[in-house]
Amino acid sequence: MFPKLETERLILRELTVDDAQDILNCFSNPDVLRYYGQKPLTSLDQVKNIVVNFANNYNEKRGIKWGIESKEKEGIIGTIGFHDWSSEHKRAEIGYALFPENWGKGLATEAVLEVISYGFKELNLKRIGAIVFVENKASNELLIKLGFEKEGVLKNYMYQNDVPFDTNVYSLLK
Repeated sequence: MFPKLETERLILRELTVDDAQDILNCFSNPDVLRYYGQKPLTSLDQVKNIVVNFANNYNEKRGIKWGIESKEKEGIIGTIGFHDWSSEHKRAEIGYALFPENWGKGLATEAVLEVISYGFKELNLKRIGAIVFVENKASNELLIKLGFEKEGVLKNYMYQNDVPFDTNVYSLLK
């Protein structure tokens, strides 16, 4: 059973094909993708396949991806989850994205804190990592504020629009 998480203002829930339009809107937005290392999504069919892949990753214990929904209105306002999840090695990488109209409201902090707690308590993780574009000031500051330690810089590690970018590597240990 997919875990549903709640915070003061948010519900973190399983993504479904009914979320396809919201996901497409988010991950075709150049502002969202600026520091994401992914090409824009272009069709609802593409998104529906991705949602199926998220479900498969969860069932195979390789990743978990929640839709972030505000308690104030239906529909997702972003996504958050773990990828590169290894039960054997007790680690995973966290990733998250919010629609721009929700930036600067503390919602990412709220969602990340809840997912970190779930990762340590329920998934028995000992290490949560994050890889963030050096230029992504907001995300770098968020991770440091939440106690992540910067471990180093990976040169030319991710590409966005065929341009290489350096990334910061962070970890949070239980």
